[in-house]
Amino acid sequence: MHSPHDPYVRVRGAREHNLQGVDVDIPRDVLAVFTGVSGSGKSSLAFGTIYAEAQRRYFESVAPYARRLIHQVGAPKVGEITGLPPAVSLQQRRSAPTSRSSVGTVTNLSNSLRMLFSRAGDYPEGAARLDSDAFSPNTAAGACPECHGLGQVHRTTEELLVPDPALSIREGAIAAWPGAWQGKNLRDILDTLGHDVGRPWRELPAEDREWILFTDEQPVVTVHPVREAERIQRPYQGTYMSARRYVMKTFSDTKSPTLRAKAERFLSSAPCPACGGSRLRPEALAVTFAGRNIAELAALPLAELARALQGTSEAARVLTADLRSRIAPVSELGLGYLSLDRATPTLSAGELQRLRLATQLRSGLFGVVYVLDEPSAGLHPADTEALLTVLERLKSAGNSVFVVEHHLDVVRGADWLVDVGPRAGEHGGRVLHSGPVAELERVAESATARFLFDRSPAPVRDVRSPGGQLKIGPVTRHNLRGVTAEFPLGVFTAVTGVSGSGKSTLIGEITEELSGVGRLVSVDQKPIGRTPRSNLATYTGLFDVVRKVFAATQEAKRRDYGVGRFSFNVAGGRCETCQGEGFVSVELLFLPSTYTPCPDCGGARYRPETLEVTYRERNIAQVLDLTVEAAADFFADTPAVARSLTTLLDVGLGYLRLGQPATELSGGEAQRIKLASELQRVRRGHTFYLLDEPTTGLHPADVEVLMRQLHGLVDAGHTVVVVEHDMTVVAGADWVIDLGPGGGDAGGRIVAVGPPAEVAGAAGSRTAPYLARALGQGR
Repeated sequence: MHSPHDPYVRVRGAREHNLQGVDVDIPRDVLAVFTGVSGSGKSSLAFGTIYAEAQRRYFESVAPYARRLIHQVGAPKVGEITGLPPAVSLQQRRSAPTSRSSVGTVTNLSNSLRMLFSRAGDYPEGAARLDSDAFSPNTAAGACPECHGLGQVHRTTEELLVPDPALSIREGAIAAWPGAWQGKNLRDILDTLGHDVGRPWRELPAEDREWILFTDEQPVVTVHPVREAERIQRPYQGTYMSARRYVMKTFSDTKSPTLRAKAERFLSSAPCPACGGSRLRPEALAVTFAGRNIAELAALPLAELARALQGTSEAARVLTADLRSRIAPVSELGLGYLSLDRATPTLSAGELQRLRLATQLRSGLFGVVYVLDEPSAGLHPADTEALLTVLERLKSAGNSVFVVEHHLDVVRGADWLVDVGPRAGEHGGRVLHSGPVAELERVAESATARFLFDRSPAPVRDVRSPGGQLKIGPVTRHNLRGVTAEFPLGVFTAVTGVSGSGKSTLIGEITEELSGVGRLVSVDQKPIGRTPRSNLATYTGLFDVVRKVFAATQEAKRRDYGVGRFSFNVAGGRCETCQGEGFVSVELLFLPSTYTPCPDCGGARYRPETLEVTYRERNIAQVLDLTVEAAADFFADTPAVARSLTTLLDVGLGYLRLGQPATELSGGEAQRIKLASELQRVRRGHTFYLLDEPTTGLHPADVEVLMRQLHGLVDAGHTVVVVEHDMTVVAGADWVIDLGPGGGDAGGRIVAVGPPAEVAGAAGSRTAPYLARALGQGR
């Protein structure tokens, strides 16, 4: 038994995911970094075991009623953990973001600003004082009544609803209407109402066109359908719905993302005319502080907002000082270019996590374990130093900081290093080293040691010659002001610059319509699905082939099981309790809902009868449980499956399970799955690949594997453009476009352009010194 003052968190017998009965001791009150290749088991140890156990113990302390719901969540597979304080997790998984969530709401800065306006704002003569709720667009008291606090109104026009006026209504002139019988029904009703559905749309009288598209009337008529051969169709009562009404109803009511996206094509959104896009009532906008209303202050970059709040009246001093002290850690983490009204869905996962980190700095907690998931993701090397300062401050406030990280500068700054490996999946799951950073050099099988202590210069690579230029611009969007850029074709280009300098905005201007692009493949880090129903096998198309293999077995034919029987998305073969998800969602009243294995199928997703059909002694659920690496051996002689699996192995994803739910994948893994899906296609002609930070979440050893693939694409005659902060990747590029010099309003200009060696010497570039180091001293 350890003493209550044991200064270590001691983990015994951890078997979560691929961990092989791990025993490890980690000191408290230090900055401890967990490293290892992707899929080695470091997140399973830090999040799946240590944080999960702290969370379970917290749940144990809550009311029995709530605990009845929570016990289903399950305990991590671990013998015991001693010396574990309460834990706070800051992960990169984004909760489903809404259009009402913003930088201000995530950091609670909006609350402070609303309080300032309520208590110390300048009110118009005779106006009543407003409660702080009246300054929030998310409350009934503050929301603009016209747009309900969204700031945008959706409208439609004849041009959007009828893109080809040469067609008649019968030929489908009203593109916004539904297809199949529902569309035919609406056309028949118009015919019954006396409208000419056979004439070209443009020849119909203007008042008829207006009524057909925009009326709010819903007349009910008896329709006598035109009799078709062999079919008797009886008269029915039909209700007319105008095209606008149909589109608006679909857009606001449908649960189907496909239908909603279709409806959106027929809508144009514009700032609300009543509030000018500010989302607030006129009474709230009439109140000012330092000469601006709350919407104007919320639109300022945070660094500028802090300056605007200086030198205010005595009455407001306490409130402005509180606001400025809350903004300081956000600016310190390199996010001073964000504004309070910036919507959460537009932030990268790294930005969102650093905002949460800045909020924690103000919380004043001590004695807790902070478990962080790659806080350096999306950070320029210049900002990493500030991140280390912030982590140091969390530690000196009396906390333990456990960080899963790949960035070598963060690893070097750690007090303690836990290296997991040696490789991914079943070839990993062991702790190779737990101790001071310097001692890792002696661990021969560590993939991390090779990069951390290798001081040999980067290999010199011949810079490729471009086969033409793609000119972009002048671009004026976000913080870019009339920027023109040239991207060389047929080479590897890296776009660099500090966070918020305008990199993603610039490459967002590259479209398939531009001459020289050819086929455009844009690979981002958005999730490949938001529920456990979407997974690696379904996304890559691999699952279709696997189902055909099972349907072709003797047993499946004997039972008359078709391909659909082996789908967990279709009634028939799937387990109906969980609808084939393998999980049931547990709604926790005061916490985010969580998923727990289905009590009937135990996570297998299928009915017992479906699982009786086997191929090479495995049923479909067991095949979905194989890792990509194991499946490559299993399906070696099935060409369609083997090709898919080979590309997944080539981008370093051999450790993922075929049925791994999309909800368990990191942004970097999702991006590499998309890349693999593209690589497996047979490519003809020139393709332009656009990747936004492809190395996020990758260990340097995995970066090497990925770069081999990307450089292989360029050698095959394609163009690759990456937005990148990893200087080893930039050093290996043919061409560099560096934006800056700062973020937000201090950025948005091209600071340097040319081969890496040239940009490394550019004056005024914040990237140059780090690139020079990567070129000169390797890693």
